[in-house]
Amino acid sequence: MSGKSNTNRNKRRLGRKLREMRERADMTLNEAAARLDKTRTSMHRIETGETLADVHLIRTMMDIYDERDDSLLDLSRAARKRGWWYPYLGPTTEPSYVEDEAAASRVLSFAVTTIPGLLQTEDYTRALFAGLHNSLRESRVEDLVTVRRIRQERLSDEENPLHVHAVIDELALLRQVGGREVMRDQLRHLIEMANLPTVTLQVLPSRLGAHSSMEGAFTVLSFPEPDEPDVQYVSYRGGRARIDKPDRVRETRLVFDHLSAIALAPEESARPLEEVIAERYDA
Repeated sequence: MSGKSNTNRNKRRLGRKLREMRERADMTLNEAAARLDKTRTSMHRIETGETLADVHLIRTMMDIYDERDDSLLDLSRAARKRGWWYPYLGPTTEPSYVEDEAAASRVLSFAVTTIPGLLQTEDYTRALFAGLHNSLRESRVEDLVTVRRIRQERLSDEENPLHVHAVIDELALLRQVGGREVMRDQLRHLIEMANLPTVTLQVLPSRLGAHSSMEGAFTVLSFPEPDEPDVQYVSYRGGRARIDKPDRVRETRLVFDHLSAIALAPEESARPLEEVIAERYDA
C-alpha cells in the first residue's frame, strides 16, 4: 500500500519543479503568467502546490520554458489519484503527514510524552486517541488505528522499507496509557521492534536534565529522491505543522544528532524498558 499516490505531496513536488523550470528559463512569475494567459496569483498557487496544473498546461509551460520533462506529466496524473489512506482519513486540503511518510525512506523521531506512532501497539494507539480526542466516535478511532497499523507495515517491508531512528524521552515510558496491561505490552513491543533492522531505538534518560529540545517532540522525514528536500513536522493540539525551509530543517537535524549523542546507545536502551516493566508491571 505504501506505493500508492500521494495527492497533496505530488502537487507540491510538481509545483516546485515547475517553479525551478521557470527560473532556469530566466522568466519572472509575471512574465510566465502573461505568456500562459494566467494571473500571477493563479501561477503562484500552481507553483506552491495549492492548485494542480493539468497535463495540457504543463505541456504549454514546457514549450515556453524551452525544456522537456515528461516526468512532470506523470506527477500531474498521480496527483489526481487518491492515496490508500483516503477511505480512512477522507479528503483534506491540509498537508498530510501520512502522505509524506508514505513516500519517505527514513524517519527521525524525537518523542517526549508518548511512544512514536510507528512503534505503538494497536491497544496503545486506541487508548491514546480515546484520551486525546474523547469526542471521537468509536468507528473514527478504529479508522485512525487502522491507518497507523498500515503505516507500520513498512518497517518489515523488504521491497520498500521505512527506516526509523527514534529517540524517546524516558518520561514517555513512565506515562501509563491504557492501563497496566496495555502499557506493559507496549514496552515489550518496543523491545521487539528495536531488534528490527529498520529500527534504531534510543532512550533519553530523565536524569540528564535540560537538553536541546525541551520545547517538544518533532519528526524529520527524508526521501529517496535526491532532489527531494527533507521536511519536518511538529505536532500541536489539533494537527501538525509542516516545515520545509532547508535552514530550519537542517537545524532540527543537528538537534536530533545532539539528542542521539547524549541518549543511551541502542544496545543499552532495552535496559530502562526492562526496568520499568519489572518495577511497575511484573512486580
